[in-house]
Amino acid sequence: MPDYCCEVLPASAFLGFFLIVTPLAVTPGASFTLVSARGVAGDRRGAWATIAGTAAGIATHAVLAGVGLAAAVMRSAEVYIAIRILGAAYLIGLGVVLMWQSRRTEAFSNGHSAGVSASVGVQARRAYVANVLNVKAASVYLTLAPQFIPAFSVGVVSMLLLATVHILVMAAWLGIWSTGLTALASHFDPQSWRRRIDALGGAVLVFLGIRSVAEIQ
Repeated sequence: MPDYCCEVLPASAFLGFFLIVTPLAVTPGASFTLVSARGVAGDRRGAWATIAGTAAGIATHAVLAGVGLAAAVMRSAEVYIAIRILGAAYLIGLGVVLMWQSRRTEAFSNGHSAGVSASVGVQARRAYVANVLNVKAASVYLTLAPQFIPAFSVGVVSMLLLATVHILVMAAWLGIWSTGLTALASHFDPQSWRRRIDALGGAVLVFLGIRSVAEIQ
């Protein structure tokens, strides 16, 4: 019996998409900022939860592109702008929340470890929403991915196969990055850095949101 995956996409498609998506995956963005914040805070589980949420977002874009829903959205200027504004508002709101958390009392910081499980879920959800509302991430599967898929293979399966490459590159990069930051965090008290990291990360997310709005045409 022939290998179904090989019939869906040739090996050259995976290699080509890998070469194209790698520079995009390592470019700092919202997920990079969120992972960096958790890494410097010494929160390894939170960092990997963020990576998992980002992976789920990438898979969602692939599925939507595969069934044609995302393409329909992108053809509508009004819907495109609405999603762009919604995504920017989410980034700005998330940034404001992080900056607000940086001003919380030390008592909350000391009690934060008791809510690690809830925090992991929150980190994953934040990363997922940030990625799903990222129109640029959606455009990868509407403009770049189709170039590596034969016309007879276009669909959810082929998109998810390419998304797997994207996820592996993203997870490897952010995993190595967060692990390095976590190792550095072991040399100082994470709590003493938490406020400044949340403040810096929040400012970066607000900047990304404002830049996204400014790029709307």
